[in-house]
Amino acid sequence: MNHRKICIVTGTRADWGILSAVAKALNERPDVTLQIVATNMHLSEKFGSTWHEIERDGLHIDRMVPMAVNTDSAVDTVVAMSQCMDGMARTLSDLQPDLLLILGDRYEMLAVASTALILRIPIAHIAGGAVSRGAYDESIRHSITKMSHIHLTETEEYRRRVIQLGENPANVHNVGAMGVYNIHHLQYPSREQLEAELGTSIPQNTLLCTFHPATLETIEPRIQFENLLAALDRHPENKVIFTYPNNDTNGAIIIELINAYADAHPNRVAVFPSLGMRRYLSALHCVAAVIGNSSSGIVEVPSMGIPTLNIGIRQEGRLAPRLVPCAQPRHSLALPQGEKPLRAARHAAKNCRCGVQHSS
Repeated sequence: MNHRKICIVTGTRADWGILSAVAKALNERPDVTLQIVATNMHLSEKFGSTWHEIERDGLHIDRMVPMAVNTDSAVDTVVAMSQCMDGMARTLSDLQPDLLLILGDRYEMLAVASTALILRIPIAHIAGGAVSRGAYDESIRHSITKMSHIHLTETEEYRRRVIQLGENPANVHNVGAMGVYNIHHLQYPSREQLEAELGTSIPQNTLLCTFHPATLETIEPRIQFENLLAALDRHPENKVIFTYPNNDTNGAIIIELINAYADAHPNRVAVFPSLGMRRYLSALHCVAAVIGNSSSGIVEVPSMGIPTLNIGIRQEGRLAPRLVPCAQPRHSLALPQGEKPLRAARHAAKNCRCGVQHSS
């Protein structure tokens, strides 16, 4: 039997949470030799050493490509990309995959795709065609599209956009959101089991917060996040679970603010560098709402039947369900006086007057 070598490159907890089901399916195929390369945040103890998640899924990591993770300035980010490209050149040259499978729009994936392009390794790209105007991720996403050969989009609109970029329609497939597939094919622990694993209680009024720096935002991340913390102060009845942001430019200040807030409110705040896919999705079964600007809040969270309050411009332009209102400084959500945060997101979804493309 002719075995095709398919290599998955993963750099963060987020992309592995989506790619894990695909990796398991490929690993079970008799005609595929699966290769896995882990890089960036997976290898950082600060961000939870999430490469262990890959091994807990019963899969083997063929190579680890180290790169700088303390990328709190634009220069640091560019240097980290160069380190990633250097390591990927040697790794992909050794592994010689027949196909490279990557997801999304992270800067390390731009380095990976650029390396594969020069090495003439075909690329299958997941989640192209989306729009997120608040970060340079959008430019990276479209750049990877132009370097890829097979395109697996999340919506029909995104499929049309990839074709508009000049890609062969025969190679562009609307496969839906793989993160949503994971939601419906995962065995979830009970609330009590999850609380025991995390070492913290998760009452029904808990809010789950993940806030990343928006790299094209004109408002400083510190100011945005301090405003978010001030809003949370107005609702001391709600417990808050924070997860760390990605290691994007200006992410370190957000981590500092999270830890300082947790120290000041030890009885109502819990912090985790990474929950991992299983614990993150399990937590969504327990919490009342999600707050922040992660794409997961728009793509996956609504399938759990809970609202997301999307903050700032990071996801501007991305298709969003009605359970995802946008809290942006220039947008009026017209929340009723005294509205509780657990109901505020649902109310705002009906009254949001913003540029995000809400769907029913």
